[in-house]
Amino acid sequence: MKIVVIGGTGLIGSKTVAILRRGGQYVVAASPKGGVNTITGEGLREAMAGAQVVIDLSNAPSFDPQVVLKFFETSGRNLVAAEAAAGVRHHVTLSIVGTDRVPDQGYYRAKVAQEKLIEASGIPYTIIRSTQFLEFLGSIADASTDGGVVRLAPALLQPIAADDVAAFVAEVAFANPRNGIVEIAGPERAPFSEIIGRYLKALGDPREVRRDPEARYFGGRLEEKSLVPMGETRLGRFNLEEWLRLSRKEA
Repeated sequence: MKIVVIGGTGLIGSKTVAILRRGGQYVVAASPKGGVNTITGEGLREAMAGAQVVIDLSNAPSFDPQVVLKFFETSGRNLVAAEAAAGVRHHVTLSIVGTDRVPDQGYYRAKVAQEKLIEASGIPYTIIRSTQFLEFLGSIADASTDGGVVRLAPALLQPIAADDVAAFVAEVAFANPRNGIVEIAGPERAPFSEIIGRYLKALGDPREVRRDPEARYFGGRLEEKSLVPMGETRLGRFNLEEWLRLSRKEA
């Protein structure tokens, strides 16, 4: 089976490609550097020829709301047009848990637009909504730092390891299209401040972590359950401490 992975050289993409190739599949790791560009359309027709499954793991180059929206709308339109022409039988997209619950966050609004485009495409699809990656906890802490204090909204977090995300993506690629949404998350749910605090303590980072009702999450206002699954959820294997141990072992 031929599988095309858009964003196949990124964090999740490279791990997903490795899993699929170990399973004996013919996988195209598509990226602009490799001559496949979903914005310009370059190389898309050639990449899609003979493909049964397309996995979209692309990521916008900016957090600017207008740039992100244009990226996902342009990329999505070009991608589904190429898939329709090639007769692709399953489109898999990685999205975010809570995209429809943080309307004032530009990146999330753009992901909602991407999801709607896929749903309307007529191509059989599965949307995988994932919670935040454990690999991004450092970036979240940095973006939330004011002086020596990390200010975080009083919301819950259920972060998942990139290895678990890739495993779920590969599994969904082999399954029948759901024509709906699958949600995945890490095994542990706790307050945002607790998880970030444990992460920083494990790294020996002296920053103080505070719960702040006025704190924003990359510009978005969070409610308690904005970023965690609300229904049936597939759970990953690694909690924070297990992931940290594994990361240190691999370093």
